[in-house]
This record gives sequence, structure tokens and C-alpha cells, in this order.
Amino acid sequence: MDYHQFKDEVIAYSKEIGIDKIGFASADVFGELKARLQRQQALGYQSGFEKGSPEERAEPDRLLPEAQSIISIALAYPSKMENAPKSKKGERRGVFARASWGRDYHDVLRDKLNQLGAFLKQHVPEVELKSMVDTGELSDRAVAERAGIGFSGKNCAIITPEFGSYVYLGEIVTNIPFAPDEPVDDSCGDCNICVDTCPTDALVQGGQLNAQRCIAFLTQTKDFLPEEFRTKIGNRLYGCDTCQTVCPKNKKKDFHNHEEFEPDPEVAKPQLIPLLSVSNREFKEKFGSISGSWRGKKPIQRNAILALGHYREESAIDELVRLMEKDPRPVIRGTVAYSLGKIGTPVCFQAIEQAIEKEDNEQVLYEMKKGLQFEER
Repeated sequence: MDYHQFKDEVIAYSKEIGIDKIGFASADVFGELKARLQRQQALGYQSGFEKGSPEERAEPDRLLPEAQSIISIALAYPSKMENAPKSKKGERRGVFARASWGRDYHDVLRDKLNQLGAFLKQHVPEVELKSMVDTGELSDRAVAERAGIGFSGKNCAIITPEFGSYVYLGEIVTNIPFAPDEPVDDSCGDCNICVDTCPTDALVQGGQLNAQRCIAFLTQTKDFLPEEFRTKIGNRLYGCDTCQTVCPKNKKKDFHNHEEFEPDPEVAKPQLIPLLSVSNREFKEKFGSISGSWRGKKPIQRNAILALGHYREESAIDELVRLMEKDPRPVIRGTVAYSLGKIGTPVCFQAIEQAIEKEDNEQVLYEMKKGLQFEER
């Protein structure tokens, strides 16, 4: 087979099925990535959500022994929402990060990769392949960088010339020996805006992220949020866009190429108070199709409670007090006590004092006493 010609055919087919950008990389070991991952692990900078060891994440032939090349794809997603509802007193709203707008990107990219894989099998019946999106062992970003999709910015995102960093990435490891594409030149230059603007100093330096401090990670945790971060998350319910929205490379980048990624404003920017009483079934019906729902409703509700404290939203007091008194989850009861303390009305402090009399969980009691400390400030 003429693999040079076949590569052109694959590129043409990718455009037919709505893939915004495609690139080809060798399946050689990602030596620099492996060293970086080992360093991240030693420093305790990993999130814990990563799949596989540094070796598995950097050596494609561990995933497909016959691996000769990797196909990287990118789909652009919107950065702006039409008719976005306003958050106002009495109707405060939270926000999901742009990468969680619309249908779960994992599903959309898998569909594209499956179509691409079927095309490869149709033309090369003996083909071996393994595809993955985000949750696979390989680093999507390292593959995309090698395949010329874009360069790895100081904000630890792939920045494409066409779409900025508002792209989802996926890849297929294959035994077809496609010729590799040329990487894109890094053009961050002296710009350090993302590093300087990160709310929690999670970007240790350009290109190095301490995931344990990253708001995108913190909003997905299920335990009590460490206090130093509670004033930083604002009204974020899932994810964080700061290091992307401040990036000059993203200025005027807003693509609506895929209907699946168009946000439902009431899902992407939901009212906070109704979130507090949503059932598991209701949560799944409303939010189950977006990527931000993967950890379930508990982290979202915890973040909503913190957002109401951030807004000092007095209309939420009754519902917050109900949760503090009746919710079976210690993280929710304790977080409510903290936020009631921030709202800071006499009713809030009285409710916390009454709840202390009935509470027997040590962590919750600690949070309740912390909530009462706001009365002294």
C-alpha cells in the first residue's frame, strides 16, 4: 500500500466526518514526558485521576506492541454562550467550565475515533489499533504536540493556531506506518499571564502544574475543600477556565462547529438553590449528559454551597439550614455551616449554635465552630 496516499485519504475522510484537525506522530517513546511525569509524581503534583504509570503513559508499545504511529485528532468547542442567564441576588447561579458544555466530549470524540478506526479497517483489514480519549494511558497533550496539532502552552493546554486552546483531543495508536507531521513552534514567548493569573498558584511555572492546587481538580474532589481554596472557587461548580480565558492566543476564538457542544444555559449556568435539593434521578436527568457530572452530585452540591456563601446569599438560608440539620452527608453539613457563617446574619449563627447541640461528627463540629468564628470578625 502507498501509505503516503492513504494518509491523504485519511485526512480527507476526517474532514468528511467533522474532525476539525488531524495530525500524525511516531509511536516512539515520549522520553521527555516520562521524565516529567516521574518528576510530577515525586513532587506530589498529580491529581490521582491519571491512568497508568509514567511508563505506560509514555511508551505506546506497552498499549499496542505493534505500534508504529499515532493519529491525533482535535475538535473545537465554543468559548461563548448565547443568551447566558445572569446571576443576580435571589437567583444566584453557578457555572460549569466550557469543556463541560454540551454533550460529554468523551462520547463525541469516541464516536469520531470509531468512525476513523472503521475507515482504517476497511482499507487495511489487518490493521491493529487502540483509541483513547482523556481517560486512556497516553497523554493526549503530548501526542497532539508531537503530531503538530498545536504547541503545549504555559497553561498546560495544547494551543492550536486555528482554535486556540478550546479543543478536545483524542488519539488512535496503530501499526500503520504513517509519516509523522512536523510539530508547531511554541509561541508563548515571554508571556506569563496564565501563570500570574492562576487563582491558586497551581501553575508552578510555565508548563508545570501542581494538580493538587488546580481549581479544575479541586471542584471534582468529594471531601471537605481545604479552607485556603474556598474563597478562590467563587461560583465554579466544575472546572476552571481562567488560564484559558486570559490567554492572548484565545482572543476572539469562539467556534460553534459541533451542535453537540452547544451549551444548554440552564445546565451550564444553573441556579444554585435548586441544586441543593436535587435528587439523584433529577441530577442524572439534567446533568447526566455532560462531562461535569462524572463524579456525581455531591461535589457539585458542595461547590454550590460554597458559592452561596461566596455571594452571601440570604435567600438561601432556609434551605442551607435544612441541609445542615437533616442531610446525612458530613461534608455537606459541615460545608453548609461554613457558608452560613460567611453569610453572617444572626439567623445563620443561631442555626449553627443549635445544630452543634445535635451534631456528633468531629469534622462537622470543627466546621460549625469555624462558621461561628465569622461572627467574631
